[in-house]
Amino acid sequence: MNITVVAGARPNFMKIAPLSHAVDRYNRESDRKINMRVVYTGTSDEAWLGGTLFEDLNIPRPDAYLNVSGDTLNRLAAGIMTSFEKDLRDNHADVVVVVDDFTSTMACAIVAKKMNVKVAHLVAGTRSFDMSMPKEVNRMITDGLSDILFVGGYSAAYNLRISGTVMEHIHMVGNILMDTLRENIDKVKRPAVLDEVKDRFLLLTLNRKVMTGNKELLARVMKEIVAAAGDVDIVAPLHDYVRAAVREVIDVPANLHIVPPLGYLEFLYLERHAAGIITDSGNVAEEATFLGVPCITLSGYTEHKETVNTGSNELGCDDPALIGELTGRMVEGKWKKSSIPERWDGHTADRIVCILAGEADE
Repeated sequence: MNITVVAGARPNFMKIAPLSHAVDRYNRESDRKINMRVVYTGTSDEAWLGGTLFEDLNIPRPDAYLNVSGDTLNRLAAGIMTSFEKDLRDNHADVVVVVDDFTSTMACAIVAKKMNVKVAHLVAGTRSFDMSMPKEVNRMITDGLSDILFVGGYSAAYNLRISGTVMEHIHMVGNILMDTLRENIDKVKRPAVLDEVKDRFLLLTLNRKVMTGNKELLARVMKEIVAAAGDVDIVAPLHDYVRAAVREVIDVPANLHIVPPLGYLEFLYLERHAAGIITDSGNVAEEATFLGVPCITLSGYTEHKETVNTGSNELGCDDPALIGELTGRMVEGKWKKSSIPERWDGHTADRIVCILAGEADE
């Protein structure tokens, strides 16, 4: 059986890694073999590709690069579709697995479906119900085209059912990101930045352009976080453009340590040891829930409702005053009790491989 897995951005590989490991286990234990091929839609010279991600995750680098970039999402989609069509013609696949909700996810799902290749969507059913968001468009199209939909929880399965998806196509396999976390939690690396930080610190990540592109909102949010943190240090691994945006709107105080993005194992160390996490990343909020670390999501919604309903996450709703209040509760240790959602057990990838191989007892 030949499987092509498509990655369109760095975060995809955190979810592809356990799938790669599960395929290796399956091939060692079964007479049937699965050939898994990974295609990265981006360019081979991207800076992060020279980092330690693949070594940290213990997976090989992509088998192929489409080397597509674009200055608009539609041009990017067009380039990916053209290049992936050729790649798929040259490399037979029984199933194409697309991950998350990127432009690449949607584009490659369309190509595979038009070429009569089965499509499996990993992390299906997530919704914001805001069609002004490009990712929501990607989700709707990808889920609508997919033959196999792997969901992480009941809310995602419900979203698919109310949109008319046939129940037999939905597989509640659990959260594959937790497979990666469980595999690596004992391999974390202490980053050098902590040499300059007090033992008790908060972790801050920012990436969402709704906030980084709004100077007034960003300034108010940062001032509230810094004020509420008091004498607790804040470690903020930020990309260059976010770092520039933050420095433009506030005078960086001594307790705010802005550093470049870190490797996976170093960042995981910060997550594990932080007194609290403030983020606009759904993946980081999920990891915080697994680790039982208090987390504030800098948004009014989350596609991963279990992080709020069961886990340690609270929504800041783009409200500076609320974000400041939540940060204060975090610093004071007055956070809600949380637990780990169902099927966050580290066996999601094995379930997926069994389903793909046609051996699931469902």
